[in-house]
Amino acid sequence: MLDETRRKIVRISVAAALGVALALAFLPLRILPRLACAVLDAGCPTVPEARGRLPQITRLTPVQVALSGTYVALGDSFSSGEGVWSSGQPPVNDGADRCHRSTGSYAPQVAQSYRFPGGTVFYACSGATTRQLLTGQWGHPPQITRVDAAAGLITLSIGGNDAGFTQVLTTCIVKLPWSSACVDQDAAVGRRIDELATNLRTVLHELRVRAPDARVIVLGYPRPFPERPTGTYDNLSVADQQWLNGMTRRLDDTVKSVVSEFDRTIAGFGAPGSAEYVDAYEAFTGHEIGTAQPYLNGLHMDMEQMTVDARSYHPTGEGYHRFAELVTAQVAQGPGRPMNNYRLTDPGGQ
Repeated sequence: MLDETRRKIVRISVAAALGVALALAFLPLRILPRLACAVLDAGCPTVPEARGRLPQITRLTPVQVALSGTYVALGDSFSSGEGVWSSGQPPVNDGADRCHRSTGSYAPQVAQSYRFPGGTVFYACSGATTRQLLTGQWGHPPQITRVDAAAGLITLSIGGNDAGFTQVLTTCIVKLPWSSACVDQDAAVGRRIDELATNLRTVLHELRVRAPDARVIVLGYPRPFPERPTGTYDNLSVADQQWLNGMTRRLDDTVKSVVSEFDRTIAGFGAPGSAEYVDAYEAFTGHEIGTAQPYLNGLHMDMEQMTVDARSYHPTGEGYHRFAELVTAQVAQGPGRPMNNYRLTDPGGQ
């Protein structure tokens, strides 16, 4: 008992000295009870102190990011469903009569493959250029205004109209059979494709400003003719077909380069969201124009006006189904890198 009493006296003396020193040093008072417990064996709680836990931080998978909000489908005629649209179809939404939005496009099929808690917004418009995507068509609000921070997934195809492919195709088809008018467009088309890069960066930037957490999937264009054409088709010589294939490849490569560069920037900053390119160039292999079961419509010509009908060289129902497969596969696969989207979970379940 005597030794225990002496030990307590020593602890009290030490505590008193420390208390004076700490007070003089302006030590925060909240630390003193802990010192009292450690030195004096006094004032200690009878149960362990409740310690708050930090929220759990979970990195989202690509699918979780895509399904975190609204699905917004934008773009040109390859996204609107031009190739399967008809005037007798009920409108998908306002403006479907001019934009030729069809339920047979890939976007509605993607919407059926996943459950998007925010629903689907489908506003792709036939004839859209990168500029019109930002400024509007036919008196309708710009497609870009359909995007907000609730978007988890955005899909689009864009660039073909910037390159002037409709007029290019018309020139190729209505030329005299022995004329080189088709391939003579090479320099002009190449220049327009090069100019597309700047406008596409602007589109991606605007999408990101409006939906910084979303995955943006940009779909390329399919090769229209077989890799090795065997003869003339729709007044297009073998050389014409190969040239059109080459221009499609050049357009796709330009779009891919811009999208890939944009995603590298996002990843480099460790930012959420993504920009992803889906290469569709070989998607219709074996089903190009001129084959037994084409996934692209052949020529529909208005001979009175000498113009090519808009459905020409656009995907058929099978073509849009193939596009839907590509997009849904990309949704599942992701950008090929970890997403930088995170979810905070309250450990208390509150």
